[in-house]
Amino acid sequence: MNQNKLSSRVYTLIKSAGMAVILPVLFIYIMVAKPDYTILNGLAHVVLPVAQWVGDVITWPVRAIGNMADNIRELSTLRTENEELRVRLDMALANQTKCEIAIKENQKMARELDVVAAQPYKTVVADVLHDNTAFHHSVFIINRGTDDGVTNGMAVVSMDNRLAGVVIDAGGNFARVRALTDSDTNIAVRVVGSEVYGFLSGNGSNTPTMGFFSDPEFQPDAGIKLVTSNISGVLPNGIMVGEMKNETDVRVLLPRKLSRVMVLQFDNLGEYK
Repeated sequence: MNQNKLSSRVYTLIKSAGMAVILPVLFIYIMVAKPDYTILNGLAHVVLPVAQWVGDVITWPVRAIGNMADNIRELSTLRTENEELRVRLDMALANQTKCEIAIKENQKMARELDVVAAQPYKTVVADVLHDNTAFHHSVFIINRGTDDGVTNGMAVVSMDNRLAGVVIDAGGNFARVRALTDSDTNIAVRVVGSEVYGFLSGNGSNTPTMGFFSDPEFQPDAGIKLVTSNISGVLPNGIMVGEMKNETDVRVLLPRKLSRVMVLQFDNLGEYK
């Protein structure tokens, strides 16, 4: 029974295909041999849809291949555009990074210029080229010298106004600065907010030592801040030196943390030029 149904369906398909082939031929024959427009008009309603269906069936593989080719071209175009956009994005991100770095550098320079402008005396800004710490000595080199007005004995401070050292040797375009940790350092200091004076002495370690002498009853403690004192006429008064870590040791600025400094131009009488 199933075989009979299958044969019937096959027969129906063959008959439909035959009609689909015969009808266009019949339509063409009538148009040529017996052009009866009434018949032609009636047949047109049947033949044309059948012919269109047959044409769609026949041309389906061609149209499918054409659509596939269009999709491939579109995919290739999208990939190319994607690669171009990725390159542009990378360039934009690189430019953004450069801009952010430039903005930070400009902000840093603006702050440094504000610090320099706020100084009540002539100041020379210098870059730290090299620091040399060995045994009990600690010095660093800056890229300013006598050509810029830098001479021996001038104080060198960081860009946030903390004492970094004293110039001990100057050439035309460089100078050597003795750091506070150097064993030859011995400067007069004062306890902030008091009249207690003493001397800070370097010992070759990261923490110089402090000895007070003006008030024997003064009890030093951690956190006490120290500034320069001009009682010896060597340094100007009031530059931040550091703070006490305990009864004797002082936390000061280390040369390795310096990148740019200011040289304060004053004479050996402690007067600003």
